[in-house]
Amino acid sequence: MTRTPILPRYLLLALLLLLPLQALAEAKVVYHADFSDPRRFSGMLTSINNMVTHYNNELMDYDVRIVFVAHGIRFVTDDKLANTPFAEDAELAERRSNLTGRLQSLQQVHGVKLELCDITRGEINLANEKLHEAVDLVPSGVVRIAELQSEGFAYIKIE
Repeated sequence: MTRTPILPRYLLLALLLLLPLQALAEAKVVYHADFSDPRRFSGMLTSINNMVTHYNNELMDYDVRIVFVAHGIRFVTDDKLANTPFAEDAELAERRSNLTGRLQSLQQVHGVKLELCDITRGEINLANEKLHEAVDLVPSGVVRIAELQSEGFAYIKIE
């Protein structure tokens, strides 16, 4: 009978014990959406989808959030925001349905959290009922981003 040396067995055991630690690590990412460009928003949605797909494929836990500030409010309501600095333009009108569907899919299927700056909402007197259902209000978007960063969230802003 051949005996396996003890050291390789311990190395294997150590590796097996370390593997679950990677699975326990939670990826935490906050995206900052303060822009009006629908193409840029589309790019951001693609980036987020690629990210959460990777995390799912790797069986990793994640907490991905989008914090909407200023012009970003355009993407969390179907209201045209007429007579505001954030009013719908022709490009957004054309792409709104697609962007809304993709955003809702990220939220409903992948658990991406959507947070809107209440200062922005309040400045244009937009009723809470006009926001998409899954949007949570935060008192200040930039303060929320700073809080999340202090909690270890990576910050991403699509240019």
